[in-house]
Amino acid sequence: MNEQRRQILEMLAEGKITADEAERLIEALQREQPETPPGTTSRPKARAKYLRVVMDAEDDTGGGPTRLNVRIPLQLLRAGVRLTTLLPPAAIAKVNAELDRAGVPIDLAELKPQHLDDLIDHLDDVIVDLDDPGSKMQVYCE
Repeated sequence: MNEQRRQILEMLAEGKITADEAERLIEALQREQPETPPGTTSRPKARAKYLRVVMDAEDDTGGGPTRLNVRIPLQLLRAGVRLTTLLPPAAIAKVNAELDRAGVPIDLAELKPQHLDDLIDHLDDVIVDLDDPGSKMQVYCE
C-alpha cells in the first residue's frame, strides 16, 4: 500500500474524515496511479476467506509459552456489516456512543460492505507492534 492511501486510512480511523470522504480520496488516488507497464503480468489476488490473528508470547510467570490462534470467517464480518443496516437509528446512536466511550471512534451508520472489502484488501500491510520483546503478533487474511 502506498503512503498516501495509508494516511487516508489513518485519518479515517482517527475520525478526522468520514468514510465517504476517505472513499472519494482513495478513488482519486487510483485515478492518478499509472497503469501497469506492458509486459508485466499481474495475477488477480485470490479472495480472502478468513481473518487470522496469531500471537505467540513467553509467559513471565514460568508457565511456559502462550499461543493465540484465531480464525474468523470473513463472511461472518460481511454479514455483520450488512446487519447494521437493519438496526434502528436510535440503537445505532447508542452503540456508537458506547463504542466512542470505550475509545473506538467508529460510526456504524458509515460502515458499508464495500469499505470492509477495501479493508480486507489492505490487511497485507497491517503491522502490529507489541511492547513485549518476547511476544509476536500477526494479523492477516487468508
